[in-house]
Amino acid sequence: MRAALWLLALFGVAVAAALFAGNNQGTVTLYWPPYRIDLSLNMVVLLLVGSFVTIYAALRALTALLELPHQARRWRVQQKERAMHGALLDALTHMLGGRFIRSRKAAVAALSQEHALEAGGDAVPHGKQLRALAHMIAAESSHALQDSPTRERHLQDALQEAPMRGTVNEQEMHEGTQMRAARWSLDDRDAGAALDRLAALPQGAARRTLALRIKLKATRLARQTQEALDTARLLGKHRAFSPAAAQSIVRGLATELINSAHDTAQLQQIWLSLETSERNMPELAIHAAQRLATLGGDATQVRSWLLPVWERMVDLPNALPEHHALKLVRALESGLDALDGPWLVRIESAQQANPRDARLQYLAGMACLKRQLWGKAQQLLTQAAHQLSDAPLRASAWRHLAELAEQRGDQGTAATAWKQAALGR
Repeated sequence: MRAALWLLALFGVAVAAALFAGNNQGTVTLYWPPYRIDLSLNMVVLLLVGSFVTIYAALRALTALLELPHQARRWRVQQKERAMHGALLDALTHMLGGRFIRSRKAAVAALSQEHALEAGGDAVPHGKQLRALAHMIAAESSHALQDSPTRERHLQDALQEAPMRGTVNEQEMHEGTQMRAARWSLDDRDAGAALDRLAALPQGAARRTLALRIKLKATRLARQTQEALDTARLLGKHRAFSPAAAQSIVRGLATELINSAHDTAQLQQIWLSLETSERNMPELAIHAAQRLATLGGDATQVRSWLLPVWERMVDLPNALPEHHALKLVRALESGLDALDGPWLVRIESAQQANPRDARLQYLAGMACLKRQLWGKAQQLLTQAAHQLSDAPLRASAWRHLAELAEQRGDQGTAATAWKQAALGR
């Protein structure tokens, strides 16, 4: 479309020139005593146009001639910049490919070319960011080569090139450098240095997923379990892990925290510091209750921690995994000597509501045994012994049945029960 318009405009100019010059009878007379020159108007116009074109072309040619040194200088600078960026790309490519010696050499070459450009007065606008990136690549390669002095030297240079209070890009570069340095400290098993690097970050950067991941590993390495647990909770809220993985990490850290308690007061404080969802985890509740019982805690407090897990097992028999249910039974069995009335009613009601549950039969039988209800205890334990799938509980049931038979003087039944307990079936 544009070509057609230009063609129409050209035709229009040609028609106008033909109409103007075809019948133009005008003349231009030049007097130069004693001479007189008569020229047609068309010739004068052509001469003026030709002169203008000639002068314009001469001026352009002179300008181009004078610009040749500047163009040559720009070309040389451009070649140096291309070589500098090419060396930086080579450094990054070699680093990703695992050729760390070549990567460091290329990064140093890029720095040398940038310094040469700056010394010649042709510094690139993004020179500071480029130098910081080159120093970081050299530091990363030095870290991979286990060259700590060189790594620290390039790290400090990178931090100087990207100050915290510089431009936005420089701040981002500084934060990234600090995170990477924290990761290097973590690789060196220096948790304190890694945490110090993370502490130097602004609050917003310190809450990023990458920083929190590094902090989680550093706090676990430093045995700061409470801090690691708080960090794992944040990572779970940021969806840095899958729900199952986040729950597993939190559960493991909470277990370590519970194991670190040295007395009942400390354990109760740790238990109250856990979130409600964590206290509702069956494995945590059972483990905390067992730990409290080991430390000599109140049996009533132990059973209160086990109550939510007990209600889940009774109300939804299939909701609690088998190994958790067995741990719950063992934890309750260890405190049957001080069993109160409400809990005895709970156990009996649960056994009557689920008469085919061998675990509840065993627990109810042991409760009756502690209350010296010999007949009912023998009945429940006998039913449980033939149905229990867990070998330790089954052996315990047979052992108590053997003791009951010996109390009655029934040596034959006692011998059979002892034999079944020994065989574990």
